[in-house]
Amino acid sequence: MNAIADEVTKEKPKTIYLKDYQTPAYEFEHVNLSFQLNEEHTTVSSSIDVRVQRKKETLFLHGDKSMQLDAVLVNGTQVADERLTRTNAGLFVSGLPEEDFTLKIVTTIKPQENTALEGLYKSSGNYCTQCEAEGFRRITFYQDRPDVMSKFTTRMEAAKDKYPVLLSNGNLIDSGDADGGRHFAVWEDPWRKPSYLFALVAGNLAKIEDSFTTMSGKKVDLRIYTEPHNIDKADHAMVSLIKSMKWDEDTFGLEYDLELFNIVAVDDFNMGAMENKSLNVFNSRLVFATPKTATDADYAAIEGVVGHEYFHNWTGNRVTCRDWFQLSLKEGLTVYRDQEFSSDMNSRGVKRIGDVSKLRAAQFPQDSGPMAHPIRPEEYIKMDNFYTVTVYEKGAEVVRMYESLLGKDGFRKGMDLYFERHDGCAVTTEDFFSAMADANNTDLSAFKPWYQQAGTPIVDVKTSYDASTKTFTLKATQTVPATPGQDASQKKAVLMPIRVGLLDKSTGKDIEIASVNGVAQEKGTTTAVLRFDQKEQTFTFENVEQDVVPSILRNFSAPIKMTTDLEEGDLLFLMANDSDPFNRWEAGQTLFRSLLVKLIADETNGKALEMNTKITDALRKTIEGAKAADADKAFIARAMMVPSESELVEMLEPGTVDPDVVKAARKFVMKSLAADLRPLLEETAKANSAPAYKNEPADRAMRSLKNTCLGYLSYVDAPEVAKDALERYQNADNMTDKIATLSALSDKVCAERETAFDAFYQEWQHDPLVMCKWLSLQAASGVPNNLGNVKALLTHPAFDIKNPNKVYSLIGGFMSNPTTFHQKDGQGYEFLADVILQLNDINQQVAARMAGGFTRWRKYDPSRQALMKKQLERIIATENLSENVYEIVKKSLD
Repeated sequence: MNAIADEVTKEKPKTIYLKDYQTPAYEFEHVNLSFQLNEEHTTVSSSIDVRVQRKKETLFLHGDKSMQLDAVLVNGTQVADERLTRTNAGLFVSGLPEEDFTLKIVTTIKPQENTALEGLYKSSGNYCTQCEAEGFRRITFYQDRPDVMSKFTTRMEAAKDKYPVLLSNGNLIDSGDADGGRHFAVWEDPWRKPSYLFALVAGNLAKIEDSFTTMSGKKVDLRIYTEPHNIDKADHAMVSLIKSMKWDEDTFGLEYDLELFNIVAVDDFNMGAMENKSLNVFNSRLVFATPKTATDADYAAIEGVVGHEYFHNWTGNRVTCRDWFQLSLKEGLTVYRDQEFSSDMNSRGVKRIGDVSKLRAAQFPQDSGPMAHPIRPEEYIKMDNFYTVTVYEKGAEVVRMYESLLGKDGFRKGMDLYFERHDGCAVTTEDFFSAMADANNTDLSAFKPWYQQAGTPIVDVKTSYDASTKTFTLKATQTVPATPGQDASQKKAVLMPIRVGLLDKSTGKDIEIASVNGVAQEKGTTTAVLRFDQKEQTFTFENVEQDVVPSILRNFSAPIKMTTDLEEGDLLFLMANDSDPFNRWEAGQTLFRSLLVKLIADETNGKALEMNTKITDALRKTIEGAKAADADKAFIARAMMVPSESELVEMLEPGTVDPDVVKAARKFVMKSLAADLRPLLEETAKANSAPAYKNEPADRAMRSLKNTCLGYLSYVDAPEVAKDALERYQNADNMTDKIATLSALSDKVCAERETAFDAFYQEWQHDPLVMCKWLSLQAASGVPNNLGNVKALLTHPAFDIKNPNKVYSLIGGFMSNPTTFHQKDGQGYEFLADVILQLNDINQQVAARMAGGFTRWRKYDPSRQALMKKQLERIIATENLSENVYEIVKKSLD
């Protein structure tokens, strides 16, 4: 067998196409796995009951080149070497029986050397797995594809003193002591699942326990495992899990299907978390939380991700993907579900604003860059690269549009039919689409291009009111821009719901909408849902007795870029009066964006910059609204946001962007607002400073508003600003306030900054997750020569290039810092390329994510373009470049 193991051929990266999909010729009915976990190596034995669906010349088993192949047996007989062919991608086995048979494979792997953190690896001395998307092939040779669904029984054996906890999927059916101070556990999962949902954990772990009684009266034991010194930080995750289970029953009627649910937190993890059946493995940053170590944003993220992974039990596990092209079928749908869960647990309007902000900051740029792809891609080289904001966030928006078009009741009917038809199956986006259409007996054919077309649709809206006919008219035009591999001429008009309300110009109140295009609306309707599915379409609102201001695209009802003929006065009116929280916020953002684009042009042309006092006055009224007894302070904090530099970059023409100019324009606005509104900002910050920390919605909202005001005040040029910030840091009793004050100091060159950052390190150097915050803030700082600081931090004890969290914090923070990353001499680009090439040999997934920093290189001015392109060409010319990095860089250059 060793001879076969050594004969791994070199192959060029291969493109996988959706059009080439074929059902598996061999089904795996049941899989018995045995793991002998030893310090030097691990032996994995698999015994598979194979059902022959159709006879083929060979059976292909995926398998990574890092594995040692020890044995292949069919029906108990060793397979001759000449019937085995090994490649970089796996193993071909020929001469197989025509009837069902048993296949046994033995491999040897070294988890302790697995820095890619895929398959079986070690984290902080404990064994754990990550098998999605293609990690199982690093454990054993297998049909590692989501449409091969099997029942798994897993036996593991390890040293009892080092690894007292042994976990896998399903139910524990046997355990006991073994020879030599070892012990074993056997787990059986009664549900069929693909290999990507397999999980194993072995380690020295503590646990907290609770339980949940399902709607049918079944008791489910809940356990969260962590390293012993972190066990006091898991309570919030447990509360979030129980909330998730109750919400899924109440909202979708979905009940948990086993009597045990485990979560394990590990420090070394490429992603946020993984929904393995009954054994979720989490990145520790999305489990651990105490007021002293986690911010309010961390608490919200933990609640949302715990919900997300639990909701996968049905949308991903019980019903899974036929192939990886269908990834959004589970991820987009489950993101929608976790967004709705978080909205119900918190402020719905604020949550929606946050989700759309994320979409615009990350997905819209992807949709207009070299990595643009439909939510159901047609091809890929490395599947890891398609766990993208398009698949997740845009995918969630596509699901949300079903709900807008069909209504909540219609959407629930579609979900019920989807589960009824496909429980226990591996399916496609077409199956979900059909369930929605069939359950509601409606034609949704114009909706299909959302799955097939890349790019963000651009919608232009013109409006008019005719007093003589008492009609209000809205004329909409849609286009979808060209994207790689898809010309604009090939793009079809797509069905999208446009939510519209009409506000009385004299009162600012919503008016009742009687009918649109002759179709009567339900009595009391104040928001109409327009089905916009043509390239150009006119909607006429009848019986409109008075002139109105339209509120268009309420709740951001479609993931589009929209322009309208609304004027500054209309936007100020909506900012003050709109009943839709998202559109009230959006009116202010539109005003800010217009102002900033003008200021960027003025700065480019050497003109003096001037602030729009109407915007200052409008913001003053918004902040003053916090004094009201019923004020939504979390919303007010959001409404005070000024568009980020990255959002502004996307609004500018390709080939023209100078990040220094963008920064200067935004800084001018922040400084102007801080100076003009200083007394009000100080008053509001003081009024919302609670004497002691509480983790309640009202208290979180107060902290958000207070820290937003203090963020503005950090732009005031006065020596007392840094002194006050340091004093607030020293008096803060929670991590939210500490991070807010550090952030306020991070761009300042002053003694207070150094004092605060040093004090933070001294207090928290023992906590790796808190140190990630320290690294990130320094990487994002705008102080002079910050690139030198970032380079120095690469060798700091707080940094570990093998830990994804540390890389995302330091290098990710650096990439999001336009001043440092895009400095004119190109040293920032050279530094990032150096890090990518170093990571390429350690963790290819993380390296590829870092390479994403170069994908938008054509956006920038010619000088910066040339410098970035030089580094891309340097990377792609490197020998032994991983498929992950190759795909990102190749598409960027193409």
